[in-house]
Amino acid sequence: MALDGGFLHTVTDELQQAIDCHVDKIYQPARDVLVLLLRKKDFARRLVLSAVSGTARVHFTEQKYDNPETPPMFCMLARKIFSSAKLISVEQKGLERVIEFTFSTTNEMGDRIYPKIVCELITGSSNVILVGDDGKIYDAVHRSDIEKSDRLIVSGATYRYPECQNKINILNSDTESVLKEILLNKTELLSSALLKTLEGVSPLVCREIAVCAFGEDVTVESIKETSSLNDALKTLKDNILSGRFVMLYKSDNTPADFCYMPITQYGGLYTSKSFNTPSELLDAFYFERENAARIHKASSDITKLLSNLTTRARRRMAIRQKELQKSRDREDIRIKGELIKANLYAITPGSSVARVQNYYDENLSLIEIPLDPALSPHQNAAKYFKDYKRSCGAAQSLGALIENDMQEIEYLESVSESLSRCKTLADLAEIREELSLGGYVKQTVKKQPRKKTQPQLDEYTSVEGYRILVGKNNLQNDYITCTLANKGDMWFHTKNIHGSHVVVFCGGNELSNETITFAARLAAKNSKAATSSNVPVDYTPIKYVKKPNGAKAGMVIYTTNKTIFVTPEDNL
Repeated sequence: MALDGGFLHTVTDELQQAIDCHVDKIYQPARDVLVLLLRKKDFARRLVLSAVSGTARVHFTEQKYDNPETPPMFCMLARKIFSSAKLISVEQKGLERVIEFTFSTTNEMGDRIYPKIVCELITGSSNVILVGDDGKIYDAVHRSDIEKSDRLIVSGATYRYPECQNKINILNSDTESVLKEILLNKTELLSSALLKTLEGVSPLVCREIAVCAFGEDVTVESIKETSSLNDALKTLKDNILSGRFVMLYKSDNTPADFCYMPITQYGGLYTSKSFNTPSELLDAFYFERENAARIHKASSDITKLLSNLTTRARRRMAIRQKELQKSRDREDIRIKGELIKANLYAITPGSSVARVQNYYDENLSLIEIPLDPALSPHQNAAKYFKDYKRSCGAAQSLGALIENDMQEIEYLESVSESLSRCKTLADLAEIREELSLGGYVKQTVKKQPRKKTQPQLDEYTSVEGYRILVGKNNLQNDYITCTLANKGDMWFHTKNIHGSHVVVFCGGNELSNETITFAARLAAKNSKAATSSNVPVDYTPIKYVKKPNGAKAGMVIYTTNKTIFVTPEDNL
């Protein structure tokens, strides 16, 4: 569901603990996401302000967002205005989906000013707006179209709140007066009447009130006794003021919905989980979904490039295989040249075919040899010998070229597999770097040299206390296997399946069955066979793993391996 006004009220209450914090840092990890690091004594939290369509929200977050190398202009402006500013109030406008942060700071002249950050979390028109204490807009994440919009959101315009819907705020009203307004909508379903009457409640909450009061969503005119509905409205009011934060999960354990009150209308269709704070719930509900969408969008060009490169390599290999098949008939070409040469005296110039006796056949049968009428018999023979020589050369080179094509296809598929497991923009940047080093992507001109950072590897610990590293792409695979690991460490990889290198740093000590199984499951989980069962995983000491000269990133050969069959587990 969208973040409704009732849930935003619970978030606003939680954010009060950030009052008197100073803005330590400001980031803009995406075009419509702003992250503030707020600090005061014994308190430091990140506050995310998101205006992403469909996932607009405001809450504390424990997640670490990837940030661009160069901050966007909106971020630079926000830093100029709000860096070191003190947060003095967090207010919600009624139960509308508008939350306002007021800060205290000084301008360039040293005067005290009170700028604001206004977050409008309205479906279809969410926004984060920087507003001066004079009511003028500094800038906004989403600027309005001057010609099409009746509410101007541009730099220099006077900020106006979104139009009020004139509904009843149940926190400021008694339930009896709310009941009177609801009962006026006689032909409506109760959930629809509640939605028309109450401010800041979602369709999910309206249906839940109807179910709690009458067991189902009834029509208003069928209501004879209102006491149960009155009780349900009081419960709604209590939940908004101090609710229980519940997330609903589908059967595949993916988040489906959330609310500030228990949801019973779905029966046993969904499972539920409670959270201590609204921020914890929103973090769990939105981050993975939004991050996956951001990664998918950022990786679309690489996905298309890999698809095109793979298709091109397969087409090239098919052509070469066809040419190689033709070259296997080269002895027939040589024989025809020999027969023409032996029968030059019998072939009439200008003939299109030569019928000669094949003395290479034990039965001395007649054979028809196609000729080029424009060439003399001697020139036709020379042409056949030239074709034979070219076929011999092709047979020698095509085999190596086809092998190169197969290796390139295998490599591109391994990169595609790594791309499918990218979880951060840093992971994606490493794949771009890998493709750049391989000559598949043009290197961008860097304005200034960047300090090379260590790869962010996935790290685990075995039951015996051994360190286990898992590569997330081919560059990391090479780094783990060829740089970090020693001869006695144990190396794991799925058998004939694209996936990660997994190394157990055991220093030559013998591994227990539990550690071998655990490492093998990690290799299976981080491979193309992650959703399969009974996956074969090879393992061998690092001393038996070699990287051939000139091999592409992540490509190794290994010997004296053992194989274990495991089933990947999601909880690893």
